[in-house]
Amino acid sequence: AQPRFGRPAPPPQTGWERLSELWRRDERQRYPEETVNIIKSAFTAGVIGWVYGGLPAFYQARKAFIERSHGELFQNRADAVQSAHRAGLRSFIRYGWRWSWRVATFVTIFNTVSTGLSVYRNKTTISNFASAGAFTGALFRMHLGLQGLAGGFVFGAAFGIPAGGLLTVMQKLAGETLQEKRNRECRELYEQKLAEWQSRLSVTEVLGQTESNAPGGPETEGARES
Repeated sequence: AQPRFGRPAPPPQTGWERLSELWRRDERQRYPEETVNIIKSAFTAGVIGWVYGGLPAFYQARKAFIERSHGELFQNRADAVQSAHRAGLRSFIRYGWRWSWRVATFVTIFNTVSTGLSVYRNKTTISNFASAGAFTGALFRMHLGLQGLAGGFVFGAAFGIPAGGLLTVMQKLAGETLQEKRNRECRELYEQKLAEWQSRLSVTEVLGQTESNAPGGPETEGARES
């Protein structure tokens, strides 16, 4: 009897195959952990950037409003406080957004490039993070010309080395890097699927032999018709 299903596909072997797996959902419609981490880090960076840029702007705008409004008349103290808070809130939203999208974009590009290099090379090294930082820094400063491009390249590489070292140490303390964990899970899943496929294949072969050897099987029925 011929099986009605094929042999499970082995884990990705080439760098391009591993890269394509980053954007594919598994059987449970879940994205890989690396992709989820990129999204989470982008959101976290956006919040941190908004707070970093918004809080100083809030206090400065509130202070400037108080200094400018000494001669203005307000209905009461609460009205004056609310007006100062509204001025600070406008600056918080305005300058917080400016910092938020820039920091989120920088972190997203950095993590995407470093993760892509780690997946493509099938190993996690500090050089991956240094390269990702240099690329991201140069990309952000390229509008300033060659000098800005070189400065961004150096700044990004200087940022990527300690950041990569910290992330690598944290992953090592956890027992394995994300790439090692992904390789292990892919290997275990493939072995599980292969064992299930072999088990079903053996059952199918036994059923086929039983059916052909049984009295009144296909061969006997063919002899009766002749």
